[in-house]
Amino acid sequence: MHLMYFTEQPMAAYDAQEGLNYGATALTFSNKHFDPVQGSRLYNEYLEDYVLAEECGADGIMLNEHHNAPFCMQARTNMFAAILAAATKRVKIVILGNPLPLSENPVQLAEELAMIDMISKGRLVSGFVRGGGQEQLANGVNPAFNRERFVEAHDLVVKTWTQPGPFRWEGTHYQQRVVNPWAVPLQKPYPRVWIPGVLSKETVIWTAQQRYPYIALNTSIEATKQIRATYDEAAAACGYTAGSENFGYLIRVHVQDTEEKALKNARQFMWMQGEFTGLAHPVWANPSGYFSPSGRRQFVEFAVGRAKNPRGNPTFEDQIASTMIVAGTPDQVIERLKYIISNTRPGIMGIWANDGNVSQEDRQTCIRLLFQEVAPAIKSYAAELGLKDPWEANAPVHLRYSTDLATPAAAAE
Repeated sequence: MHLMYFTEQPMAAYDAQEGLNYGATALTFSNKHFDPVQGSRLYNEYLEDYVLAEECGADGIMLNEHHNAPFCMQARTNMFAAILAAATKRVKIVILGNPLPLSENPVQLAEELAMIDMISKGRLVSGFVRGGGQEQLANGVNPAFNRERFVEAHDLVVKTWTQPGPFRWEGTHYQQRVVNPWAVPLQKPYPRVWIPGVLSKETVIWTAQQRYPYIALNTSIEATKQIRATYDEAAAACGYTAGSENFGYLIRVHVQDTEEKALKNARQFMWMQGEFTGLAHPVWANPSGYFSPSGRRQFVEFAVGRAKNPRGNPTFEDQIASTMIVAGTPDQVIERLKYIISNTRPGIMGIWANDGNVSQEDRQTCIRLLFQEVAPAIKSYAAELGLKDPWEANAPVHLRYSTDLATPAAAAE
């Protein structure tokens, strides 16, 4: 099993009451509340935390990005990935991921990722995402073309990595007269691609068609089982049987020496759910065209008070009880993670360990306990269940199927 460390890198050093007063802090909460001095401190602390995770035995460092939002300070995931490529020696650098629809130049993105792969000596895992709804608005991208741009950008990146240039690309959303970047990945045919997501059936099916691992982002156990069934069905339709190497799961886990302290810090996971600073207005998070019409209607009705939140609104206590949040001493966490693993059976596991205002001292205690005490037991249990990660299973990297949404994409096989 591949175990990786993750944090949203929250900008926690500002007056939370201002965020509560404003409500939806993602997108339009004024950046006058951002303190660059504290931001500098946090960026450097987060880097120290990542390096410590490697020293303590983490298999990978998971990185992401968001825009116009205090819950995540990473505006460009490739920047931190490049820093870690030089600052670490062993861990996989797992980008989950680059929001492809926001890219105006997928060829340049392919070059950046190739540089990271070479500097890290082949440790890059390149994940791609559609990006949150508010990200489309923050970057001036039409959300109605989100999925089209995602698929076409993906196909252009893969072709750039695998077909020697120069060649020309004339797609629906991207036109490149000359594709001939000098920087290409060290890994051949190209770095592993993993796709994270929440509940989009279309994304699960597309991921299975590409034979890429799908990483479920902190979904409930029952929802995760449904995602796995959808993936398995799509994989069978493409002629292969999916295994644990095709599936990953991100779970919020916080470990301390005492249960009391672990629960206190774990409550900071509610940061992104609005209990402290709010997240995104549901209409901004799901702009017109981004979701299906029926899905958008549910969120609009919720936003105006005519319906319940379609994603639910579980309390911290509810999430502890359902194991969507795991917190406690190492022994307590091991037992709860065994329960989760036995029900979801992933070969890849992201440990979202710290959020909100958890101090660096407590963050680093959590990292040490996670990867020195919890991880060995979890890896042993996964081995007993026969759960393998993509390297252990020697899973293929190649693109096996093309949606052919953009005609030029056919060259990736």
